[in-house]
Amino acid sequence: MIEIGLAGKPNAGKSTFFKAATMADVEIASYPFTTIQPNVGVAYVRTECVCKELGVECKECIEGRRYIPIKLIDVAGLVPEAHKGRGLGNEFLDNLRQSEGIIHVVDASGSTDAEGNEIGIGERNPVEDVKFLYHELDMWIFNILKRNWGRLVRRISMEKIAAHKLIAEQLGGLGFDEIQVKEALRGVGKEVENYSDDDLLAFSTELRRRRMKMLIAANKADKAPEELVERLLGLDEVVIPTSAEVELTLRTASKNGYIKYYPGDKDFEILKELNEKQLKALELIRNFLKKNGGTGVQEALNKMVFDILNYIVVYPVEDENKYTDTKGNVLPDALLVKKGTTAKELAFLIHTDIGKHFIHAIDARKKMRIADDYELKHNDVIKIVSSA
Repeated sequence: MIEIGLAGKPNAGKSTFFKAATMADVEIASYPFTTIQPNVGVAYVRTECVCKELGVECKECIEGRRYIPIKLIDVAGLVPEAHKGRGLGNEFLDNLRQSEGIIHVVDASGSTDAEGNEIGIGERNPVEDVKFLYHELDMWIFNILKRNWGRLVRRISMEKIAAHKLIAEQLGGLGFDEIQVKEALRGVGKEVENYSDDDLLAFSTELRRRRMKMLIAANKADKAPEELVERLLGLDEVVIPTSAEVELTLRTASKNGYIKYYPGDKDFEILKELNEKQLKALELIRNFLKKNGGTGVQEALNKMVFDILNYIVVYPVEDENKYTDTKGNVLPDALLVKKGTTAKELAFLIHTDIGKHFIHAIDARKKMRIADDYELKHNDVIKIVSSA
């Protein structure tokens, strides 16, 4: 399952984002370090199911909305000099290394200081929080490299080993591959034997940019001054204005039957008679939804998985005519696979034995046999023929 990490300083709204996305029971409070151990839960990306397009009825979607599970991890808040072990820095950084993508939850309202303590709305520039996370991640990588840099450079020189291969070997536990390391070295543009500490830090920054795919959730956007949200949107980053608190309110109200709302919807329907205070609160929420096209929580998850990490949705079936599995379930599975995944690679993703005994695949829409190296497209419906 794809794993997405939630990063940011304490009290930025990470735990609220996590609970809103997963509806898991987590501790939420307006003080630093509410989250000590990482919370791990299941969130979902939303996509339009192909059932309507194919003219069939499936039981796996909600009125055409298909929700596909991903793993979400909310780690302890990050404070300045976390890379030196301050706060819960070591645990934070160690938890993040296993994440394929990172959603950086930033307090767009500027109502918390660098440590996560509450201050007045607009008193802190949220852009500083963005820079702060990048600095901590860069210094974390820098310190890992610095510990063995002299010995590593000597090996490169004496054994005539390609620098990117040896460095990738050292950083393998952090998820770096040789291509990322090679591109980062090219970005610095110097021979490693001539690196100063500044060059090594620049190399660490290049590595972070390539390995740690990131999105900024400009959280608390419902109470943030417009100017601060605009500053974040002006960054050369993917920024989604969000209100995790509004999303959590809507999901809770929907769960309790007061409204009809599905994650990612741009509006809701009131189902029960409510008092004046409740109606007024929902009207404020509705205005926020109209202004922003939703709460931003589902959009952030979707943007990370589909646009930044480049995943697509593929539907494997057993019967290419009825689009069912062996038990007659229509479109029972929706798999997230990387763009560029081939039909044969899909067979291995379904099951190793199916991949080993792969014969061919069929495009269920066209009822045509496709090549082993056919690159899957978003919303493909595929039958795998295997002797397994």
